[in-house]
Amino acid sequence: MTAGVAITWEAEADLVVIGGGVAGLTAARTASLRGLRVLTLSKGGPTDTSTQYAQGGIAVVAPQGDSVDSHVHDTVEAGGGLCDVAAVRSIVEGGQAAVAALTDLGAVFDLGRDGQISRTREGGHSTRRIIHAGGDATGAEVQRALNAAGLPVRFGAAALRVVTGADGVRGVIAVSDNGFGVVHTPAVLLATGGLGQLYALSTNPPGATGDGVALALWAGAAVADLEFVQFHPTVLYTPGGLGRRPLISEAVRGEGAILVDSEGNSVTAGVHPRGDLAPRDVVSRAIAERMRALGTDHVFLDARGIDGFAQRFPTITASCLAAGIDPGAQLIPVAPAAHYQCGGVLTDTHGRTGVPGLYAAGEVARTGLHGANRLASNSLLEGLVVGERAGAAAVERLGVRARVDEIAPWTLEFAERQVVQQAMTEHASVVRDGAGLAAASARIEAAMSLMAVPGSPGGESDGGAAAAYLRIVEDAALTLTARALLVAAAARTESRGCHTRSDHPSVVDDQRFSTAVRLDPRGGLELSTVAVDSAPIPSGVR
Repeated sequence: MTAGVAITWEAEADLVVIGGGVAGLTAARTASLRGLRVLTLSKGGPTDTSTQYAQGGIAVVAPQGDSVDSHVHDTVEAGGGLCDVAAVRSIVEGGQAAVAALTDLGAVFDLGRDGQISRTREGGHSTRRIIHAGGDATGAEVQRALNAAGLPVRFGAAALRVVTGADGVRGVIAVSDNGFGVVHTPAVLLATGGLGQLYALSTNPPGATGDGVALALWAGAAVADLEFVQFHPTVLYTPGGLGRRPLISEAVRGEGAILVDSEGNSVTAGVHPRGDLAPRDVVSRAIAERMRALGTDHVFLDARGIDGFAQRFPTITASCLAAGIDPGAQLIPVAPAAHYQCGGVLTDTHGRTGVPGLYAAGEVARTGLHGANRLASNSLLEGLVVGERAGAAAVERLGVRARVDEIAPWTLEFAERQVVQQAMTEHASVVRDGAGLAAASARIEAAMSLMAVPGSPGGESDGGAAAAYLRIVEDAALTLTARALLVAAAARTESRGCHTRSDHPSVVDDQRFSTAVRLDPRGGLELSTVAVDSAPIPSGVR
């Protein structure tokens, strides 16, 4: 193997999993049980994942008063006409078995007074089917159970490039505290989470820099539905607070809290039949419009009527108290923030992309489950179900010769993340328009720099160079992801799901398709359309 960078470590694996959250670790465990040698690369530590911060729960069909048809109906209704109904049904049907497997690993869910698993209701759901753990710490319990399974994970290791050849995936170039390394493998699963760091205010951890979307595009795969970014309606607002903000779970509204503005009026009255439990895009848009009308930068959540709030929501209570707010006696100031990417790497329901040996699962993937707007608590469900399937699917790559014989140099195009975040926050948030999207694209393009890899950022030592490369690669991933999102958002001249155009405020029937983006040979972005499943939507009868 020849390379311009100093390769300080090498490894071989049958499957490399990039990401240590619910989808990645579920896939790793499944593949390991089938005899594959699995290496998981995690950019952060054991709990630096979006899974860790998931508060609401897992949406799974309840044993009484619910049905697969009902869950499918609610999912498709929230998805704004762009859900793949067959994919939705497939993933929903896999929910109960996936949760049972997680329970077998030791995950403990909250019980009701009858000794059965307790269930709550969240926005867009027609019944109480959300199971939770630790009150509002479901993601932390899922992460704990998967971490406790003892799977080998190389923490502090970030993927820089997926290397491909005539037969598909051949390996991964990575960087860690030990310098640059290469892993020879015929299969790679992207499970990198979301893109929340595109925005100044997000619920995502600092590592959510769009890495998986960029890695997929650089490897020749397509991404789709990137314009659909879900903004959680209610994160804890504090003056001047930027970066990751504490989530005020939808389950709080499910237990009876109401949204009010600075004048004490309901925010969602007359907006949607489900009021404060409307789908997230509806609630986020209502909050944004009310803030604009009143000239404020937040609204309030009144949870004072919820008995035992601190016991039911200990994580939220701690966040509020840290900000000097007693949720049992005071209104909670809230505002929308970037929360979840509904689109991502284009895959089937087993995580396969268009590149042989490249898989994706979890938030980074676009399976067709979410459409134009994710239904609350379907994310952990998807991570469990598709993560398991992708781990099993990787068996098909056994026997494929995979070796990185040469690392060809490449060029990174990037703008500094502050520029990207400012442009995206100003022009591609809850409400957008064509002029703003064009302005964001122009601002990012004007700020872009080039760096050849292998190169020497700042002339630093190997250890310092590794850290410098990681920062620049993250900025490059954010830049490419932002460009892809902006071009898709500009092309969708309608308002659908969580993509709202003030200059095109209505749904356009002729745009009932997904927009796919891929890189052309010159590094430009190519758009194409992907038909969505036209199967009839279930009636929702339980």
